[in-house]
Amino acid sequence: MEIERRVTLPASCERVFELVGDLARYPQWMDLIHDVIEVESVAGEPRAWEVELRAQVGPLARSKRLRMARTVHDVPRVAVFERSEVDGRQHSPWVLQSRLEPVTDGTELVMTLTYGGGLWTGAVLQRVLDDHVERGASALLALLSDQ
Repeated sequence: MEIERRVTLPASCERVFELVGDLARYPQWMDLIHDVIEVESVAGEPRAWEVELRAQVGPLARSKRLRMARTVHDVPRVAVFERSEVDGRQHSPWVLQSRLEPVTDGTELVMTLTYGGGLWTGAVLQRVLDDHVERGASALLALLSDQ
């Protein structure tokens, strides 16, 4: 499954990148991301975080913990975070990519979430995940507009 969102934000690429290039900042604007804790990286590996995702479908809540590493950090244009567990087991891929381009009114942000597992399957759960991504884009716009 892949979800892509584009939004034009009234801020410079550098300012937007401060919020999308560091997973620790995501809970400020993305309600899907409930908790983020930076973890010690394995020698030679990129910066990494333990992330708790939470979504609710009616009375049912789903939660998922995963370790994400920043695999691309091209300031202020591209940040990519990929699932990077260190337990030796095979895990479903999660990839979050943010691409930024300067435009006349500020910055165009293109965020792509790619998921290859079974937790978020089915039309209902896909819609819930898509709704979280859309609300996150609106919250990011509001956060940048207030500053």
